[in-house]
Amino acid sequence: MADRRDAHSASPDPGPLHGVTVVALEHAVAVPIATRQLADLGARVIKVERRDGGDFARHYDDVVRGGLSSVFLWTGRGKESITTDLKQPEGREVLHALLAEADVFIQNLSPGAVDRMGFGDEDLRTLHPRLIVVSNSGYGEPGPYSGRRAYDALVQCESGVVAATGTGDEMVKPGFSAADVASGMHMYSAVLMALYQRERTGQGTIVEVAMLDAITDWIANHLYYTQHNGAPPERVNIGHPSLVPYGAFATADGDQVVIGVQNDREWARFARTVLQSPALVDDPSTATTIARAEHRARVDALVNDATSRLGTAKLLQLLDEAQIANARVNSLAEAADHPQFTARDRWVEVESPVGPVDTLRQVIQERGKQYPAGPVPELGAHTDALLGELGYSAAAIADLRRREVV
Repeated sequence: MADRRDAHSASPDPGPLHGVTVVALEHAVAVPIATRQLADLGARVIKVERRDGGDFARHYDDVVRGGLSSVFLWTGRGKESITTDLKQPEGREVLHALLAEADVFIQNLSPGAVDRMGFGDEDLRTLHPRLIVVSNSGYGEPGPYSGRRAYDALVQCESGVVAATGTGDEMVKPGFSAADVASGMHMYSAVLMALYQRERTGQGTIVEVAMLDAITDWIANHLYYTQHNGAPPERVNIGHPSLVPYGAFATADGDQVVIGVQNDREWARFARTVLQSPALVDDPSTATTIARAEHRARVDALVNDATSRLGTAKLLQLLDEAQIANARVNSLAEAADHPQFTARDRWVEVESPVGPVDTLRQVIQERGKQYPAGPVPELGAHTDALLGELGYSAAAIADLRRREVV
């Protein structure tokens, strides 16, 4: 019989990407979330930062123990930080030396910045044929938007994500950096793809991921619906444009419970068990998915009337008996303390510049293995050690510091 022990009870494993070195010129979220995934899987991620403050995500807030940004806690774990001034020739020499030993170079600087510094894609591939070069931009090339500065909210608006989110009366930006995270996940996948490809060909490659492309791929069904229907799907808050009932309903205890009925078989069980109205199973206005969507207001009113007379526990019990998908609408504090997280040991303590802090473990869990969760680095914490690895003497490092190169 297969060993079904919790993966976190196993001994620590260096990770499947142990031995892979990633050099990152990164800031904000898009590339940092991609490289944090790689670091979680065992890659060595060297974060090259400006001397004057480093990655500006370090300073988005200071809520973690009064000194660490919650964003940087999210994206910075498990990396090494080296500072260098890339405007100075000696600073660029440091980066070239790092890249000579690297497997992956990944960056999301302003459009054209790496080319102006002499680290353009083709130049690097000529110097380092096995190097995988990954670039992130807002809109990609070519096109009239190439070279434009792009931040998460701007790309969400350009992509249609905001137009697809909210209520009938109001568009709403999703409450997280959706375009950044989408492109980060695609870059993460791209690095794994390129590493596998290099195993077969022996050659590196150049990969580009645009935020606009990444986030529109995540909502492509909305684009297809609009193209073929002649009008966009309805914005229905927590609900679904085609499925009814599907959304949050109030209970007698004042809680909100999300109910999701996916098909007519589920509707029949729901009508009999939860609504206690078997006649609705065959009612022409409620019997089918299409009919329920056409009579959304009536169906939602029927459901609200029933749920508002039931306590939360009783409603959840009836939904489970009817095998209807359901969930409570949790606050962020409730989500952080979710019983599933406790049962599955999802929180792990890591070191940081403000002391030990809890972070969520890597999502991927391989049976019998526990991937490392490295510390969140202080700005420039690994500068001297990395320069020493590259062959710089103590005197040379001191000289670079004196001249404010590192």
